[in-house]
Amino acid sequence: MRQIGYIGQKNPGVAAVLSALWVGLGQIYNGEIGKGLVLMVVYIISWVLIFVFIGLVTTPIIWIYGIYDAYNTAKEINTG
Repeated sequence: MRQIGYIGQKNPGVAAVLSALWVGLGQIYNGEIGKGLVLMVVYIISWVLIFVFIGLVTTPIIWIYGIYDAYNTAKEINTG
């Protein structure tokens, strides 16, 4: 018998959307609170670095990585 919606099950789509809204939220949703907080801090620093132009490169990279990581981590949690 298959259990549906048991504790520990994560929705990869929700994780990805949360990280798209703000980097790190998807990781926190997945239970990786430390990683989520670190990504948030790095993302904020990257936004500040836009004023010296390096942030124009790093900000989208961090954002895309956050979405990708949240989605894949949720899938891994679900597969065990």
